[in-house]
Amino acid sequence: MTSSTIPTRGAGAPSGDRLNDPSPPTASEGDADLSENLGAEEKLRSGIQSIEVGFRLLEVLTAERRAMMLRDLALAAGMNAAKAHRYLVSFLRLGVVAQDPVTGRYELGGFALQMGLARLARVDGVKLARIALTQLRDQIDQTVGIAVWGNQGPTVVHWMESSHPAKASLKLGDVMPLLSSATGLIFSAYLPRSKTGAMLDEALRDARKQHRSDLPQTAEALEASLNEVRAHQAARVEGMLLPTIHAFAMPVFDSVGDLALCLIALGHEGLFDIAWGGEVDRALRECATRLSYELGYSPQDRDA
Repeated sequence: MTSSTIPTRGAGAPSGDRLNDPSPPTASEGDADLSENLGAEEKLRSGIQSIEVGFRLLEVLTAERRAMMLRDLALAAGMNAAKAHRYLVSFLRLGVVAQDPVTGRYELGGFALQMGLARLARVDGVKLARIALTQLRDQIDQTVGIAVWGNQGPTVVHWMESSHPAKASLKLGDVMPLLSSATGLIFSAYLPRSKTGAMLDEALRDARKQHRSDLPQTAEALEASLNEVRAHQAARVEGMLLPTIHAFAMPVFDSVGDLALCLIALGHEGLFDIAWGGEVDRALRECATRLSYELGYSPQDRDA
């Protein structure tokens, strides 16, 4: 009777036997696996550099309002003309870039327009703002919110409390006053008078009846106040609507330069930086600028 032998993990052991071996890999094997995984992750992070380089040309064309000569485009993108031309040939084939057959100047092509329109058709400003506000609230630790224009005026549609909630009697659906709230001043400054005119006239009458010296009471005083809002591209109030509660509001614009929504931040006196250029101003302004960009806004469109 012959005896069968079981191969050991020696030199003569078949390599396939490792499939049934429950023992952990050796240190060298584990290091090799880790190195391989890190290498794969690094490749994913590295991306395709040539795409990123070529994209600089598209960034320049997006920022420039006029078609550009090759030399100017290449210079603005930080590359030589020969290199820029190679990228532009491919972009022309794809329709991302177009070239004037007479002047030879380059501009964004039809496919770039279709991409932009597709993005705009899918974007939801309030949804984007709600996502952005989570980070903003955590960054400045102040109560933040979103307002849009409703049938009755500036209407709060989203609200997030800080770790030290402001004792403000605001809730979703509340309509903010046009003259005594930062939110109302933003909508008064940037919406057409066809929408706000009747409400502003009524607000001025109420301010005169109540003898509110802290509010504009004439059309001239109102326009001066709104010009200040436009100059800062922001509005702020200090304890005007609610005692000891300060507030900032920033406009978010859409692709045609119209006011899409308003971002709000408020907090208690002493805990809220109300200064122009202060922490709240900078953070809220950066958030509003990013959202405007996501909605397709270009400051040049409003200046035109």
